[in-house]
Amino acid sequence: MKHPSMDLGSRDAFDRMGTLGIEEEFFIVDDAGRPTSGTDELVYENEPPSILEDRLDHELFKFVLETQTPTVGSLEEARKAVSDVRSALVEHANSHGFDIAAAGLHPAAKWQELEHAEKPRYRAQLDRIQYPQHRNTTAGIHVHVGVDDADKAVWIANELRWYLPIMLALSVNSPYWNRFDTGLESARAKIFEALPNTGMPTAFEDFEAFQTFERTMVETDSINDRGELWYDVRPHSTHGTVEIRTPDGQADREYVLAFVEYAEALVEDLAARYEDGESGTDYRREFLDENKWRALRYGHEAELLSRDWTEELPLGELVERERERLGISGIVDVFDAESGTDRQRRLRENGGLDAVCSALLLEENN
Repeated sequence: MKHPSMDLGSRDAFDRMGTLGIEEEFFIVDDAGRPTSGTDELVYENEPPSILEDRLDHELFKFVLETQTPTVGSLEEARKAVSDVRSALVEHANSHGFDIAAAGLHPAAKWQELEHAEKPRYRAQLDRIQYPQHRNTTAGIHVHVGVDDADKAVWIANELRWYLPIMLALSVNSPYWNRFDTGLESARAKIFEALPNTGMPTAFEDFEAFQTFERTMVETDSINDRGELWYDVRPHSTHGTVEIRTPDGQADREYVLAFVEYAEALVEDLAARYEDGESGTDYRREFLDENKWRALRYGHEAELLSRDWTEELPLGELVERERERLGISGIVDVFDAESGTDRQRRLRENGGLDAVCSALLLEENN
């Protein structure tokens, strides 16, 4: 056993219901909107604004950053936290000669020409995973929702799997990879799936079963730490949350907040159903994978298989059902708007790559 003493989290971490935390991955770009290495300057060499202290890190490539909001207790607080973190990041980047952009993939990124981070964790991943990780220029949004019981969190994560393709289809914002139009609405989702331990997870009977899986993966050197279980949803056994890792990155703050609203509503609804003694749903992973494929291939035009797999339902119909069922509005606004992928393609056709790159930039107030 290579890591017998590693902290894998515990049942005790699940002690708060309904807290929210949002992680966003962003691209560092130059004054032409093109990807450029900047993590040395922004993460290591210069002190960031106070709200980003211990909440700013880099990813695999030196042009990708991740931010984390503080843990908050309401959607209203989440709105402020997302705004404050984004504004601070843009201010920090601008003060050192960079801009910040957001999408699932940057349309101008050519992975062969971009630098990998030197952090030992990422170097170990590159050595183990090789080509799929060498080209992994993806960026997404991760939403953490606190759950006050470990077995409940596992049950919720199991049930959430059917809803994730709805969120992915709404979020599509990555048609271009390596400057090539993939024909997909979310190429990020498919490229990321090339890594091990990604995509739709199987169901776990309870927290003990999930923790046994985590421990086995670490102790058999399948992964270096529990954070390398990169599934679309997972119980986070350190933070005490259910973590949804589905959406493409977004420049528009309102899209992010719509996904946060949806994630919170889903978790709260499923928690109540768990407490009422509802039995879990025995979803076949193959059908879940089919729905994910439809989402990343067709985006807003997707028709997803129903929960009993007997019919195809247009995304708009599913969004309206979720609005009525959960009393939410953000995802309706996202569906009614032009998808991120459609916007990128329209801008590229009319104004070229420069127009697309410009549209992905964050401003201090978004």
